[in-house]
Amino acid sequence: MNIPDGAWLNPLIGLLEAAQRAALGLLAWLGMAGDSAGQPAWPWALRLSGENLLIDMGQARRLLWTLSLLALAFALLLLALFWRRRRWWLLALAPLLVLFAPWPDASVLLVPAHPTSFHRSPTGFSAASIARGGALYAQHCTACHGADGRRGERAPALAVWPPNLAGPLLWRRADGDVLWRILHGTHDRNGQPTMPAFGAQLGAQDAWALIDFMKANAAGQSLRATGSWAQPIAVPGMTVRCDGRAPRPVAAWHGQRLRIVLADAATPAPQEDPRLVTIVVRAVARSPDAPAADCEVNDADARNALALIAGADSPAALQLLADRGGWLRARNAPGQSAWSEDDLVCRTELSPATAAARAPNADGLGALIARIDGEPVRFVKGGFIH
Repeated sequence: MNIPDGAWLNPLIGLLEAAQRAALGLLAWLGMAGDSAGQPAWPWALRLSGENLLIDMGQARRLLWTLSLLALAFALLLLALFWRRRRWWLLALAPLLVLFAPWPDASVLLVPAHPTSFHRSPTGFSAASIARGGALYAQHCTACHGADGRRGERAPALAVWPPNLAGPLLWRRADGDVLWRILHGTHDRNGQPTMPAFGAQLGAQDAWALIDFMKANAAGQSLRATGSWAQPIAVPGMTVRCDGRAPRPVAAWHGQRLRIVLADAATPAPQEDPRLVTIVVRAVARSPDAPAADCEVNDADARNALALIAGADSPAALQLLADRGGWLRARNAPGQSAWSEDDLVCRTELSPATAAARAPNADGLGALIARIDGEPVRFVKGGFIH
């Protein structure tokens, strides 16, 4: 039987990530890891690369077989402790499994690492952080990378062309590696600088905000260029007020489907749907004559962040759907009469057999929700996206 790549590659890449984070956590607990940008520093010059395994499936399969044989060898050694009658056979077989394992190419599996390679962003991908990052990007990055992340006015004069920040780069590289490049710059093979270091001008929090903005901007550029989000993008962090109750972060609705409606001060609230939690996002407070929604956000940063992600210049009445995992999945353009499966812009391509087996559904929103629920985002940093 042919097993789909995602059925084993995602868990394999996730295992590599978890094992390395566990090792770093143990070193930090033992006091053997230093500190970099406020978090435990990766102490080695190399790390295991999930992103390369995604590109080189042959090496990924070799690693899978090798890990399986190593696990079997370990099991044989444990069995030898209790099965004395066959102990020597087991002890002889275990090293043979290790010897004949199809070890992957070290140049593919191991890549250079930085002290910040396994750092996690402390911002929570919040709307405020995206707004802060946007201001910093305009000040420090636009001249070389351009407002769209592809090319700035200074790019042709540079010795090395700037990387495309509107593509999958930010998802294929570890966030901590991007952080290091912002703070310490980049160099070519001869040690010559290809991007200046901004550590003297920006703190770690500023660099994390830049990464948040670049991800939001890349999502919007992807939607403009291809009509879909090639990479998964989360609902930005924002504060929601519902029916006079105490404000809560949008993350409090994790596990529920969300419909996010971008509105202006006079836009009436949409009709509620029991299948979804509806949140109306305005840049300013609702005008007194506009009907109130059950849940509202009055925050220009939140509205601008969502418009940026959606690639929308005029976002009034734009609607977005988020799944139970907090990932944005579908977009309904202003003036569009009803939802349909065509609105799914973060999706897995269905095989012809799966698509043909789907039962027709007269309710476009119901069909869209069913597909979102049935195809959850499987995100592994540096690995499969969804």
